[in-house]
Amino acid sequence: MTFIQHCFRILLPALALVATISEARELDATDPEQVIKPEVERRTVTVPRLHARDIEFAPFIGLLDIESFGTSPVYGARIGYHFTEDFFLEATYASSSISDTAFRRQGISVFGEETSPLTYYHVSTGFNLFPGEIFLGKGRARYSYIYIIGGIGVMSFDVLDNVSFNFGFGMRVVPWDRLTVRLEVRDHIFESDLLGTNKMTNNIEATFGLSLIF
Repeated sequence: MTFIQHCFRILLPALALVATISEARELDATDPEQVIKPEVERRTVTVPRLHARDIEFAPFIGLLDIESFGTSPVYGARIGYHFTEDFFLEATYASSSISDTAFRRQGISVFGEETSPLTYYHVSTGFNLFPGEIFLGKGRARYSYIYIIGGIGVMSFDVLDNVSFNFGFGMRVVPWDRLTVRLEVRDHIFESDLLGTNKMTNNIEATFGLSLIF
């Protein structure tokens, strides 16, 4: 056997093996069938949230602490307009009472009557800071907002009208698309001379309410 014949005997099987591997790769590349087809069921998730140009009506109840005169229930309503998803304007009217009972026990009458009706109204602007989710149990997430708010108005009691400033913060939880649960704390600040000296008073209010979105 010559040297050339010996080389052909070695090369031919090698070439045949290479051709077989190449053909197998081409078949794999052109085969459209997959061994396992993924079957992912997609679902539409609707996230309830506040939208621009929404109107909000929000009755509420809570407690109002008037500096030096104790704490009384307060109730009222708010109506707001959402210019954007983050910025809103709101008007509030509320009613409560103020009492000088503690002073009368010491022989001092501050008001004409022991208990005087108190009302206030103001206009405020708010801004949503931290939109997110709150989890109510396992697998029950609800959209929520942390917001800040502040404004100006009038607080009236015992024939006195006091210009008041308010600022505070709150949380909205959105269980359904057109209903929110709202928790809020505000400080109503006004100047008072009821106890003989002019001073700025801080009057803390905490409220709970439901908001209807239109």
